[in-house]
Amino acid sequence: MKHSLQLRLSQHLTLTPQLQQSIRLLQLSTLELNQELERFLQENPLLERDEGVAEQPIMPAGGSTAAEQPSEGGTATAEEPQASASDGDMFGGAQDAPYGNGSRDDDDDDYPQVAAESPTLRAHLISQLSLRNLPERDRTLVTLLIESLDEDGYMTQELAEIQAMLPEELDIEPEELQIALKHLQHCEPTGVGARNLGECLELQLSALPASTPFRAEALDVVKNHLDALASRDFNRLKKVLHCDDTCLRGAQKLITGLNPRPGRGYGTDDTRYVVPDVVVRKVKGVWMAALNPEAMPKLRINRLYADILSRARSSGSQQLASQLQEAKWLIKNVQQRFDTILRVAQAIVDRQRHFFEHGEVAMRPLVLREIAEALDLHESTVSRVTTQKFMHTARGIFELKYFFGSHVTTDSGGSASSTAIRALIKQLVSSENSRKPLSDSQISEILGQQGIVVARRTVAKYRESMQILPVNLRKTL
Repeated sequence: MKHSLQLRLSQHLTLTPQLQQSIRLLQLSTLELNQELERFLQENPLLERDEGVAEQPIMPAGGSTAAEQPSEGGTATAEEPQASASDGDMFGGAQDAPYGNGSRDDDDDDYPQVAAESPTLRAHLISQLSLRNLPERDRTLVTLLIESLDEDGYMTQELAEIQAMLPEELDIEPEELQIALKHLQHCEPTGVGARNLGECLELQLSALPASTPFRAEALDVVKNHLDALASRDFNRLKKVLHCDDTCLRGAQKLITGLNPRPGRGYGTDDTRYVVPDVVVRKVKGVWMAALNPEAMPKLRINRLYADILSRARSSGSQQLASQLQEAKWLIKNVQQRFDTILRVAQAIVDRQRHFFEHGEVAMRPLVLREIAEALDLHESTVSRVTTQKFMHTARGIFELKYFFGSHVTTDSGGSASSTAIRALIKQLVSSENSRKPLSDSQISEILGQQGIVVARRTVAKYRESMQILPVNLRKTL
């Protein structure tokens, strides 16, 4: 075999670290972005938050962006370290309060205000048990049963299973566990310790005064005929209860007013709030999108370290120079992220202006490709921008992806958005006669009369996606 050298020219696409970071930041939600920035701030001393109180002007998406304007120091270099207080002002956002600001006269201000956590179900029941005059053996058994409750307050194990798990030398009798269960079921919230839904509702009904209207009928239903009530078999219920429509309606109202999950009101679940990335307002008759300053971090180059880097010429300054470049990349990529979000949001607003005027029924069909072609972006970029990014409107807060939907043809040759069809179905169901609710076929016929051709199975799919019950379960007395 003869060896030889050959020179070939070829082209291939390479993602630079800066481009990889830009793509990653684009697909992060606001919460994830802040977590990522905190990591950069801890690792890179040349990057810091701009704590200045500089207002971010609200600019419509059609106007010039910060990327089109000359930088004013936000991207300081090693040769030009004059980073001023205006560095990063284009990233105007909510000012982050510093952790500490020196000495204070009021010592109470040194401690953060923490919201009180609601007690867990277990802690709530244990505190009630401590107030009861029970023998130590019974108290231990009740505590054991409390540990067997799920988050809804139900007993998830049979008493026989719990007894089998206990050491034989304790000699626990089944009657003792039954007594312990009764003690548990007399605790608050009423219904806790039930072994099934029927028993949970029965405990709550039994706690009501005996003079409560329709209490006896309601108890009979939850004990013996709960399946018939769930399937809305009202004729069968009236027959077995020997009652009329008024009596059955009263018993049904009493049962539906109970709490099927008594333990859900306890715990330490944190409430998660959505911070919208874009705010939509009507300005001089035109719907305009603007970035939400509260969602935009303010970043800048640390002037102290930049000055040190400009004076240092030793090999040890190479690490600082690398960190300076990384900080500049991050600031630019964060700016580009919000610029892209604003462009996509405004393009969505322009095409869905009827939604902002009239609501969901006026939503028009829209696909990612249409926005991508209009903004000269790749479809995958639009997909990243619209995922976990939120828009605040006069009609509520929506994920950008909400404004996209497939189309259904109409008799006139046009098309209707699937979101608009869902809204129409919801309107029809909400205004129907509850004694004679509309079937999926009837809803399909009504939509057809309005020029929207939708098959019955499509109506059923949209109805199920909105968690609307089928016709037999929507029927009332």
